[in-house]
Amino acid sequence: MAATVFYLDPLPEPGQTAVLDGPEGHHAATVRRIGVGERLVLSDGRGAIADCEVMAAAKDRLELSIVSRRAVSAPSPSVTLVQALPKAERSELAVELATEAGIDAIVPWQSARCVARWEGPKVAKALTRWRNVAKAAAKQSRRARVPEVADLHKTADVVSLVRELVARGGKVAVLHESATAAISALPLRGLSELVLVVGPEGGLSDEEVSALVEAGAAPVLLGPQVLRTSTAAAVALGAIGVLTDRWGSEPLR
Repeated sequence: MAATVFYLDPLPEPGQTAVLDGPEGHHAATVRRIGVGERLVLSDGRGAIADCEVMAAAKDRLELSIVSRRAVSAPSPSVTLVQALPKAERSELAVELATEAGIDAIVPWQSARCVARWEGPKVAKALTRWRNVAKAAAKQSRRARVPEVADLHKTADVVSLVRELVARGGKVAVLHESATAAISALPLRGLSELVLVVGPEGGLSDEEVSALVEAGAAPVLLGPQVLRTSTAAAVALGAIGVLTDRWGSEPLR
């Protein structure tokens, strides 16, 4: 069985000791009841991982010996999700599913037809929730990297992001039920960067689609069914995993 991953930054070098406390220490020592002599995996959340042995255990706290350390290569192509804000409880579900499916970065987008509106103090609170959900989902799926959740983007910001990525050779796929090209038609082999754009429950406006296409994005059809905004990215990542080498890396052991 693969070891549970706990996050600690900075990550010590082999031969050094580490203390796991705070929320991670509580989860390891009190919830999981990991004790002296057991092994666990630490990660800095950016690709570095360390195999550790527990030397001492107390309430909400473990003392660890760093046995070895290595780096986990980032998957290629990197995939960023531009996620229009889902409504209610599906907002965090979208982040959770995309993270478990392997997304590398998430950009929250206040698109025109979003029912949810992040305004004023709600912005900081919502971003904190998304970042906490991404970290928890990364731990659940034993990831060495926690996806970065960017600040809230407006449509103009997303268009600029698309234009910049296309200019450096990346591809942008807008998941859209009216597209005629399938996602499998995109030239993904050998690509270094890909952005997925997922609209809200009410769909993307014609103006948004036009602006994204003008910036270099390609509307694509994911499949015959129309998916919820909270599940579309996870399904798309499954397809991308098959169409590229992203699923060729070894899981953490």
